[in-house]
Amino acid sequence: SSEVLEAIENVIQGVVQSLAQRKAPVLTVANRADWRNIQFKDSVGLQMIPGCTTKQIRSDCPQSARRFALMLKILSMIYKMVQSNTYATKRDIYYSDTLLFGSQSVVDQIINDISCMLKIPRRSLHVLSTTKGFVAGNLSYTEEDGTKVNCTCSATAVTVPSNVQGIKNLTSHAKFILIVEKDATFQRLLDDDFFSKVSPCIMITGRGIPDLNTRLLVRKLWDSFQIPIFTLMDADPHGVEIMCVYKYGSVSMSFEAHHLTVPSVKWLGLLPSDLGRLNICKDALIPFTKQDENKLASIQKRPYIACQPLWKKELEIMAASKLKAEIQVLTSVSADYLSRVYLPNKLQFGGWL
Repeated sequence: SSEVLEAIENVIQGVVQSLAQRKAPVLTVANRADWRNIQFKDSVGLQMIPGCTTKQIRSDCPQSARRFALMLKILSMIYKMVQSNTYATKRDIYYSDTLLFGSQSVVDQIINDISCMLKIPRRSLHVLSTTKGFVAGNLSYTEEDGTKVNCTCSATAVTVPSNVQGIKNLTSHAKFILIVEKDATFQRLLDDDFFSKVSPCIMITGRGIPDLNTRLLVRKLWDSFQIPIFTLMDADPHGVEIMCVYKYGSVSMSFEAHHLTVPSVKWLGLLPSDLGRLNICKDALIPFTKQDENKLASIQKRPYIACQPLWKKELEIMAASKLKAEIQVLTSVSADYLSRVYLPNKLQFGGWL
């Protein structure tokens, strides 16, 4: 915490010095959304390059003066929380002054900018994110406050903890981890008791694009157990993008790649090539939108696809057909086909990429 306080004090000192010299104070932050600032490393995923381009948030410029003020406001809130050893969610910060901040996304972006500017993980800034992910299966652990959580005996899923770094005593006999894109598929597998029928496993869903805590938990489970991690996604560009976030990280959070990415993640399904192999009826597939075409074209150009020839082939199948499929399409074969046939066969015969 002294490191965090010192980093904030240095920023404020810079502001005060500028004022003393009758200069307009400026905050310098990295261009987090610029692909030119990102390098791809097989062992880490997408990470920010050391000498990346920056942008200035000036206090004397009408376009950025408000953002400058909001950054100082949030820095002061973080400073107080670290000093008093208290925590707040990003939502708490937004609701402390909704009129001032205007929207939740403004708060989210500023907190990420501050984390990147100070080179300190968000968790160390005492800012928690509201969790939306679920975990179930062969796993138990102790939360920071001493609460014992057992995901094995629960008929319903457990919410991913809001302080993943604080959990300890993780125990599991799981043979693999299954990341499921959607909540509906996750719940279906839970109802079918999938995590104990095939072989003990841990199931996780980020319910779409995963939040920070879900990504941190996947990484923590990988560090703790070193067991295979498979993904079950829709066979569409959006599903592929979500899988890439777990595996290689996102551009906007590339400054924290080392804590968040798991490059060993494997693509289990739903593969575009599965659709032909299983004779899925064309009527059950969904035609691409223009947005889908653009998203797929952008994914195909990304640096990590070049080192994944088998993924590349699957994306080419998808691009050629201009059709996408949700995981639920497997119910057109039979109601419990996913948990009874599809996943067990894939896991037994190595049907992943």
